[in-house]
Parts: sequence; C-alpha cells; structure tokens
Amino acid sequence: MTLMNTLPSIGRYRLSNRVILAPMAGVTDRPFRQLCRQLGAGWVVGEMVTSDPSLWHTRKSQLRMDHQGEPAPRVVQIAGGDADMLAQAARLNAELGAQIIDINMGCPAKKVCNKAAGSALLRDEALVADILQAVVGAVDIPVTLKIRTGWCAASNNALRIAQLAEAAGIQALAVHGRHREQRYTGQAEYDTIADIKSRLSIPVIANGDITSPEKAAEVLAYTGADAVMVGRGAQGNPWIFQQINHYFQHGTRMAPPSLAERQQVLNGHVGALHEFYGDTMGVRIARKHVGWYLSDDPRFTPPQQHALKQQFNALASPETQFDWINDAMAPDAATRLLAKGSYAA
Repeated sequence: MTLMNTLPSIGRYRLSNRVILAPMAGVTDRPFRQLCRQLGAGWVVGEMVTSDPSLWHTRKSQLRMDHQGEPAPRVVQIAGGDADMLAQAARLNAELGAQIIDINMGCPAKKVCNKAAGSALLRDEALVADILQAVVGAVDIPVTLKIRTGWCAASNNALRIAQLAEAAGIQALAVHGRHREQRYTGQAEYDTIADIKSRLSIPVIANGDITSPEKAAEVLAYTGADAVMVGRGAQGNPWIFQQINHYFQHGTRMAPPSLAERQQVLNGHVGALHEFYGDTMGVRIARKHVGWYLSDDPRFTPPQQHALKQQFNALASPETQFDWINDAMAPDAATRLLAKGSYAA
C-alpha cells in the first residue's frame, strides 16, 4: 500500500503518519493526548479553549491549556465568534508556547453555537473571512481550521468556507462530514470532503465515523484526503491509531490488545488522570474513560458492561479504582466481579 508515502506538512511540521486525534472537549486532555501519541497518533489537538482571556483563570481553562512535557507540535484550538478576540487569543496562546493554532468552526454543541461560535459561524461567511484573516495575521505560526459541511442540509457551504480559508492563509483544513443540525446522528458523508480536496492545494483532513482501520482506508481512498481524523472512535479504544497505521502499511488487521496490554493501558491512563487532576477530580473523570473501555471490551455483553460501569462508578478512591481494573483484566472477570454486586477489593 502507498498510504504512508509523501506525508503532508503543516507549516514546518511534517505529520509522522496520516492518523490524527480530533479535538474533543472533555476528552482530549493532556493524559489522553499523550496516550494516543504513544499508541500511534501522528498528530493530536487539544480541547478547545475559549477565545476570551478573562476566562482563562478558571481551573478548567488552566487544565485545557496545559501542554507541559508534550512533544512538538503543540496544537491549541480556540473557539469564539469575535475576530479581534480570536486574534488576541491566538497571539497569547502563541506566547504561551502553542506551535499551531486551530480555529473551531465545527463544534455543534448548543452552548457553543448559542454564542455564535463553533459551527454557528458557518452561517456568516463574511464573519468567517474576517476571523480567518485576523487570526492568520495575528501570529507567525501555522493556523488550521476545523469545520462541518454546513449549518444544515440546505446550506452545504463547506466548499466556499474552504476556499475562504485557503485564500486567508489557513495551512490545513479538517472537515467533519456532517452538518451542524445532524450533530452526531446519522452517517457522515464524504462527497463534500472529496470535492473540497479536489479543489484545494492545502492539506485536507477527513473526519467523521472513522471507527475502524478498514473505514479509515476507505475514507482516505474515497476522498483523496491527506489524513484521517479520529474522534469518538478513540474513546475506549486508543489502540485504533496503531491499528489504522498497521492497516495502512500492511493491508491487514493487527491483533487486538491482549488482556495484559489492556491492563497496562488502563492503569497508565487512570494513573495519569489522578496525577493530572488530583485524586478527587481524577477519580471522577476516570469513570467516563473506563466506561468507554468497557463498552469496547468484547469479553462483556452490553448488560454486563452496564453493570460493571455502575460498579466502577461507585468507587471513590484511586486505590479501589486500580484494584478494580486489575480484577477486571482477569480471564474470569465478568463472573467474579458481577457475583460481588458492589465491589470490595
């Protein structure tokens, strides 16, 4: 296969492979980004940060802006609806060590769109042009953009937005193959992405429903995109990056992670969450991640997964979480853990 040849560059940074971790609020924190890099992500993007610097003092923003110890390039995504404020946010983030600025025009969340940010911006092409020109002009580092196909089915204007982006100096474009009103329902479409790629000279990244190595290869071939971006497909399955890379190189599926590998990754991920957030917050945040791991674990039926999630969610200390994970990786985990009802190490 030739999918690993001629890897694209964004500014002076060349992608190490064609598989990128999508920015996801509440998911792609520093521990998860580092884990996905270790497991084969060629590029990772942090959680979106508000463009309003007056809100950066909050604990949430401080944690989202923490890229300590991460290798280059450090990609910071900013969200907002005011061109001058976004430009200022880009400058300040560059001063704080960001090496690439990504502009969010793809988030479908109501609380973001209600502030005329995220994918709501796609309804105002003049404002989009102002924002792109302001941000690109504000920094001397590469600026990228993430969009959807439009606001709704009747306004598929992604190609016009893409052309505005290239003209403004945006150096790479990620396109999620859904319009905003779909949010995450239905199926992503890739015709729009293929059309954009055929008309632009900057790298184009295909996003939406990339949940398997075969799907990644299919989307890359169909769209002609330079890379694929994995979002929800990595939740509970950070191995998807090495699986996709293996498939691109060899055309075959690699073996799924062993129980020992699952145990090592879960312990490492949960430990990193405790360290990053502190014990109290780290224990809470670990619950959703372990829930995703359970949903992706083929050893358990859906009812068993549900019962095990409830069991894990009742744990209140790092020690009991680690004990539970180690028990859950035993071959007879479902029988032993579920027989206990509530968990006691």
